[in-house]
Amino acid sequence: MLNKFFKLDENKTTVKTEILAGITTFMTMAYILAVNPDILSATGMDKNALFTATALSAFVATAVMALVARLPFALAPGMGLNAFFAFTVVLGMGHSWQFALTAVFLEGIIFILLTAFNIRELIVNAIPLPLKHAVSAGIGLFIAFIGLQNAGVIVNNDAVLVGLGDMSSPAVLIALGGVILTAVLLARRVKGALLIGIFVATVAGIPFGVTHMPEGHLVDVPPSLSPIFMKFEFHNIFTWDMLIVLFTFLFVDMFDTVGTLVGVSSKAGMLDKEGRVPRVKQALFADSIGTFFGAIVGTSTVTTYVESASGVAEGGKTGLTSLATAALFLIALFFAPLFTMVPAAATAPALILVGFFMMSPILKIDFDNFTESIPAFVTIIVMPLTYSIAEGIVFGMLSYVLLKVLTGKVKDISVVMVVLSVLFILKFFI
Repeated sequence: MLNKFFKLDENKTTVKTEILAGITTFMTMAYILAVNPDILSATGMDKNALFTATALSAFVATAVMALVARLPFALAPGMGLNAFFAFTVVLGMGHSWQFALTAVFLEGIIFILLTAFNIRELIVNAIPLPLKHAVSAGIGLFIAFIGLQNAGVIVNNDAVLVGLGDMSSPAVLIALGGVILTAVLLARRVKGALLIGIFVATVAGIPFGVTHMPEGHLVDVPPSLSPIFMKFEFHNIFTWDMLIVLFTFLFVDMFDTVGTLVGVSSKAGMLDKEGRVPRVKQALFADSIGTFFGAIVGTSTVTTYVESASGVAEGGKTGLTSLATAALFLIALFFAPLFTMVPAAATAPALILVGFFMMSPILKIDFDNFTESIPAFVTIIVMPLTYSIAEGIVFGMLSYVLLKVLTGKVKDISVVMVVLSVLFILKFFI
């Protein structure tokens, strides 16, 4: 039944490969179960309830991705978006967390409507093929950068923004050891290399205090959602602040999701001859439902995770991969201490090497065509340096349109690209 529903034979994959890929994706993004509650609780929201909301929203959105879109992508409350929710909207602008949650709820409704009328799909398809390949490479650098930061190899440096961390730190040594081990396993074509690397690094971190063993019971009843369930401020909908906050949520989530879908699909060889993501409307629908449901249970915007690339790197090609990931998020509700014990140093090697895998589509870019290769380069370099997939797409598309216009190749630009470029420029001044 699984074979027929997910078309495993047609995609040249197996149940074992897909489930292993799903586990790998989950392990590389399980940190969100601990990090999201930690960030959002700064607003005064109940931390225990936030854990349940995070796991439930990830389960529902990823299950929709698995069963409706049938693609190997996982979703959860997005990093960056949760920080904007907590530190900008609530702590910075002085609004209540209920106000911010209302903005996320409205965002979910708007995304459902935009998806139903094919507007989001139109935007995905409007991105030129060279930029789609560049998005994959840009995400590769971005995710490797995140991995190096998580490992402590790269740290903040006031003089030059970033610098080398303490190379004698146990966390750094374990992460680098994990990179070497995983790289050797990959070179030897060992199945499950990324997952093995995460497991070994987690165990190796125990005697050094990098991995903290869970206290108390491993199995427990999920915390109640009641402190944050459906806590909205609808009386603030028609305000200028709500409009600004809602626009920011919409913009960042829109292009983060588009970038992830395009980038990972490009790497997986899933794009069709015209460079289109298969069943993209259904994939965007999963993202919309996730955000809508997430707001109801009490968490920030749900988005497609770039860590999905780790499962794709393990051979995941169908919705069975994301179904396995969704199942683990559901199980995590009852085994919170076990899943949250995996340290960042253990998942960092997987992220670093997935970054390497994501670079390969760059070979499909024609570097002799400067009107396409320069925008591609801009896309690639801006993503890690601004810590934003969305900004990489913005600068890439703007430079693409500008170069095409100034070199007399206006026919290469679609109407959608022009409209988006105008909106991008307006964004900088709002």
